[in-house]
This record gives sequence, structure tokens and C-alpha cells, in this order.
Amino acid sequence: MSLYSMMAPKGASGFGYGSTAEQVTQGVDLSGKTIVVTGCNSGLGLETMRVLAKRGAHVIGTARTETKASEAGRSVGGKTTGLACELSDPKSVRAAVKSLHDKGTKIDAIIANAGIMALPTLETAFGYELQFFTNHVGHFMLVTGILDLLADDARVVIVSSGAHRNAPDGGIQFDNLDGKKSYAPWTFYGQSKIANILFAKQLAKRLGGTKKTANALHPGVIKTNLGRHMNPLAGAALSIGSAIAMKSIPEGAATQCYVAVNPGAASITGEYWSDCNVAQCRADARDPALAEKLWAKTEEIVASLPA
Repeated sequence: MSLYSMMAPKGASGFGYGSTAEQVTQGVDLSGKTIVVTGCNSGLGLETMRVLAKRGAHVIGTARTETKASEAGRSVGGKTTGLACELSDPKSVRAAVKSLHDKGTKIDAIIANAGIMALPTLETAFGYELQFFTNHVGHFMLVTGILDLLADDARVVIVSSGAHRNAPDGGIQFDNLDGKKSYAPWTFYGQSKIANILFAKQLAKRLGGTKKTANALHPGVIKTNLGRHMNPLAGAALSIGSAIAMKSIPEGAATQCYVAVNPGAASITGEYWSDCNVAQCRADARDPALAEKLWAKTEEIVASLPA
């Protein structure tokens, strides 16, 4: 726990910066519920799977390989199922979607937690910058692929980041999605994260008239292996800051657990959360026209991908 965590005030939800995933799910009985968590094999995903399984949920955890996902499940105990879902590989995502359909289980929540961050040099997948493709397109394919499996009151939780504020002017560079005109690690990470917010907001709009919800969130700044691609100087700066203001992994997993299962978030949709409370995102992340444009472009990208 950081110094700030110990002193930070709580918000309207009764929770705040220093709250943990166990605290925000205390007393919540998830018996009979099925929850999908992407990126379950480390960091926030592993803690999220552990806590939700502890509360009685059947957690279907995804990782790049089924072996990694299954090993993570065994390490936390409870009822878990490991599933391969490499978000940068459309065939893997489609296989995961098929597997979920084959199971035929209604899904009560999906937490789109996996991601990559601040790749130091430009990398692409299928003609698109890798962070955008992995963090946004991959999750778009997975979530939209299982919408028909969602329970009547299901919650879709998209893990974004406060780093969405680093996105380029206008939010999304539709004329530079391959990064070839220019590339900066944090700008393109920010672009992928603002895309997460726009996706959640547009999905919430499309789920209107139902009890299903879709929300995005900032988990906080946490030292996990998400930063494994960062240059050493940036990593060192994060390490120095950790004692002062960085969240622990249990604190970092709190907001996504709160939004996914706490009764206090059951009827809230289309919002951006931070520290277990509704927060304000960048102005263009709230632009409905931009959200619609991104949705249409993403559908176009998905349709162009090899079967």
C-alpha cells in the first residue's frame, strides 16, 4: 500500500483509491455466475480471477495459451476454466468465441482486462499498429462475438486507462492506424485506451433498453508486467514513484471488480470509472459521433481479417 492509498478519501460508492478487490466484493455472492476475464495469467487479471472465484463465480480466464490460463486458474483455486485467446490473432479470438458458444453458458460479466503498453518501436498486426489492434480490435471481436451469450443483466467491463489522455488530437488518427506516418509509444497507447472508452460507450448505447451495461475504467497506476515493453528509464521512474502513489495489484483490481459485480454499479452504464467511482474522461472520449465512427471502422477492420 502506498502513502497516498492510506490517506486518500473514499467516494460516493463508499470505496476509493485505496480500496481492494476483496473489499469491494465483500458480501457479494457470485455462486452460479459465470464471468470471463481476459489476461488472467498475471497482474490485475490474476487478482481479479482469484477474488471473483473466491466469491463463488465460475471464472473463465483467458491468456495467450490455454496452458497459461489453466495454470493461473489452478493457482487461485475455486471454479475456473482456462481458455486461449491471443487478442492480436483473429483466429485465436474467433476460436475463443466458438469455444464459449460451444459451452453454451450464459455469461454474467466480461472483464476485458488484457493489454499491451507503450511498445518502444512500431509493431503492426494485419496492417494496424499493434497496441490499437490488440487492446481495441481484439477485445471488440471477443465482446461482440459473445453478445448473444450475455445474461439479461450482464455487465461488460472494458479496462481503459488514464493514459487515454495521451491520445492524439481528435482521439483517433483514422488516417494513421498503421503508425507509418508517425509513431510515439505513449500516444498510440493512449489511442488504444481512448478507443476502449469509445467502444464501451457505444456498446452501452446499443444495449439501451435492456438491463445489460457497458462501462470503461481506469484501474490506476500499478506496477505489473503490462510495462514489460517499456524502456528501462521509464520503468525506473515508475519504480521510484511506487512508494508514493502507485497502487498495489489488489487495489488496482478493485475498480474492475466493483463495476463487474458490486450491486452499486448494477444500473450504471456508459460511464468511465476510476477509484470505484464514476469519473470524467477526456472530452472527445465522450463524443458519440466519434464512437459511432470508430465502431463502423472497427467492423470494417474485422471484416477484412483472414478467416
